[in-house]
Amino acid sequence: MNAIDLLKADHEKVKAILNQLSESTDRAVKTRTDLLTKLELEITVHTQLEEEILYPAFKSAGGKDEAEMYYEAKEEHRTVDSLVLPDLKTTDPTSPEFAGRVKVIKELLEHHIEEEETDMFPKAKKLLGKAKLEELGEQMLALKASMKKSLAAA
Repeated sequence: MNAIDLLKADHEKVKAILNQLSESTDRAVKTRTDLLTKLELEITVHTQLEEEILYPAFKSAGGKDEAEMYYEAKEEHRTVDSLVLPDLKTTDPTSPEFAGRVKVIKELLEHHIEEEETDMFPKAKKLLGKAKLEELGEQMLALKASMKKSLAAA
């Protein structure tokens, strides 16, 4: 499996969860809670795949522009992982604040996904080539399986 195809499939999953979450109502407490749990799992695994496997390969194969993209993408991850998602998890799912925070995380993630898919991924394809992306994809599949197993056991 090609690393970029795998990450794009993850992006589609995350966008679908975000759409369901933003369309849910304040009465759908269980739905919102379940979707938030799914979102957190997908984001946690996906972030690790990118930061441990794709991003370092991309950064080392590129130059100054790629290094800037690398740090920008990592900072966007940090914003979601350290600030927005933790706040959302502690927000009452019946409150207007929850809906507002869902909108913010959705906008942040959609922006991040768009940048990766229109800028970083096409550059990564050129810099890394098909064989390297296949190799990275295999590493990602293995890491993803082990992470999902350990997170499910936790």
